[in-house]
Amino acid sequence: MSGVRQTSPPQVEGRSRVVIEHVRPEIDCGRFPVKRIVSEPLVVEADVFADGHDQLACDVLYRHCAEQEWNRASMHRIANDRWRGEFSVSRVGRSEYTVEGWIDRLATWRSDLVKRIEARQDVHVECLIGAALIEQTAEQATVEDAASLRAWARALREEKDPALQKEIALGEELAGVVQRYPTRHFASRYDKVLSVVVDREKAGYSTWYELFPRSCSPEPGRHGTLRDCEAWLPYVASMGFDVLYLAPIHPIGHTFRKGKNNSITAQSDDVGSPWAIGSEEGGHTSIHPQLGTLNDFERLASKAKEHGIEIALDIAFQCSPDHPYVRQHPEWFRKRPDGTIQYAENPPKKYQDIYPLDFETPQWQELWEELRRVLLFWIEHGVRIFRVDNPHTKSLRFWEWVIGEIKDQYPEVLFLAEAFTRPLLMYRLAKLGFSQSYTYFTWRNTKAELTEYFRDLSEGEVREYFRPNLWPNTPDILPETLQVGDRPAFMVRLVLAATLGANYGIYGGAFELSENAPREPGSEEYLDSEKYELKHRNLKSPDSLHDFIAQVNRIRHENPALQSDLNLRFHETDNPMVICYSKATDDLSNIIIAVVNLDVSHTQAGWINLDLTSLGLDPNRGFQAHDQLSYGRYLWHGPRNYFELAPGSLPAHIMRVRRWVRTERDFDYYL
Repeated sequence: MSGVRQTSPPQVEGRSRVVIEHVRPEIDCGRFPVKRIVSEPLVVEADVFADGHDQLACDVLYRHCAEQEWNRASMHRIANDRWRGEFSVSRVGRSEYTVEGWIDRLATWRSDLVKRIEARQDVHVECLIGAALIEQTAEQATVEDAASLRAWARALREEKDPALQKEIALGEELAGVVQRYPTRHFASRYDKVLSVVVDREKAGYSTWYELFPRSCSPEPGRHGTLRDCEAWLPYVASMGFDVLYLAPIHPIGHTFRKGKNNSITAQSDDVGSPWAIGSEEGGHTSIHPQLGTLNDFERLASKAKEHGIEIALDIAFQCSPDHPYVRQHPEWFRKRPDGTIQYAENPPKKYQDIYPLDFETPQWQELWEELRRVLLFWIEHGVRIFRVDNPHTKSLRFWEWVIGEIKDQYPEVLFLAEAFTRPLLMYRLAKLGFSQSYTYFTWRNTKAELTEYFRDLSEGEVREYFRPNLWPNTPDILPETLQVGDRPAFMVRLVLAATLGANYGIYGGAFELSENAPREPGSEEYLDSEKYELKHRNLKSPDSLHDFIAQVNRIRHENPALQSDLNLRFHETDNPMVICYSKATDDLSNIIIAVVNLDVSHTQAGWINLDLTSLGLDPNRGFQAHDQLSYGRYLWHGPRNYFELAPGSLPAHIMRVRRWVRTERDFDYYL
């Protein structure tokens, strides 16, 4: 036997010398896409290097999945062998990107030529080499550029003066033309094609208002209708909300219907929980008869659009015992040993009025297809935003499949995950395709808690795929801070949600009227919860936060810095009860500084210490901090500035930075 190991011919181009590693962003080795909003830049970094000392060049390659040809964006070296480039994602849907690198022979030649000339070496041969390289480039060029390149090549061959040779070789005009026609011989390409899901603008910036349609009646005690909801549209729009999220509008079951305050004994006039979906009147593609008809729903959506509002529909894939699925497809539910269907439980809580679907059923494919049909039904009737109830209790593989199926056909559809669960599970749902996600903001109250949590969301890899949607309250959650803080607590939590997050929402009616009575001490359930009964509220109450909410949302609308989750920075304060942070656009043309009193009972004062460098501010020049809440104007000098905030009147500053641009002789000093 021969001692020489036999090898097969190489399957790769052995002359490709460039190595490409550690491309970012890349989620789970490319298993999942990153997320961007249409027209938002995607910055790509990579380690790109090769053997020897040759000069390199590399590009980001990108294309929409419907395109065949790659587009290119040049990358530049930022440190050692780390390169960076960016491109804008201009089309909704899924796009791809990767990195390609090659030996830049002309740049290598130019670099070496300079060194030889400076060392007073004979560069005659090197000029001939350069001329040949330039002529190769001319073969790819336009007629006009090719003529110029050949003239430069001829001049290099003929010129004898080293100074003039250097001038020709290093001329900016020559460099500019050559860069237009890179010669990518033996280019290396990253071994993965990565994905980016591009959503419409509302995925990145939206303001939600949650409403129970059955509580929209102008008459106390009467069940509201979808037509009644129309009368609420001007009110919701006047506060600056652009998404109206409706609690489930489907028929509600009768069996084991819950009474007021989640009582297991319902009275004859109890309306039940909207999340106990399904009755003899229909299931997930039907509308509760007391709310109206499908035509009424389409009319509501059309009227909402006139007010700049989009309807978001609740999707809760669960059933009441009376849902048609229970009769038609009992195999879709889990049976207990006594033959009865397993109802929903989260011990010690019991939800006898709700049957979970069994995603481990042998008939799982039929179940998946039916649930996709439900989503498509509402999409065909104009819905483009779904708030999904408890997605973490359903199959993760199902969500990846169904969201992919829907977005392949309707890329503009958005999904909000209502998943208050473990971090990894929340993040997995975001990776699988959910456009936005509920967060732990509801329970983050102290300066340390808020700072740590939002740094995690805005600075790490999570920012590439997890879009937070911040809710101070929900129908299920009345957090302790609102229970004990009264009106100032609602104001503070609103400011935090609206300025820390580009997407936020409130459970309407209850929030602006500062409803904060718990069902019992230690509970986050509302007393007389709207989940189980009709509500009639005085929206014109003098205690309403309507005007304050409208002002905060107007500030969001007028300041692009608040319409993104990027560029969030925290700044030091010497008072632990006060938090300071800023947001800015990439070009620093719009900068917002928020200072918030987290003590809802006492006035707090102290000093903030701004990181002026991050804000692009000159520490030697003053600037104006124009408070968008109180309309006060403060002339600040340097990083250290004083604050004083009273929770009852001014619990926060939301200040727009206005730079000093003129002299004292001008009337207007600031922009």
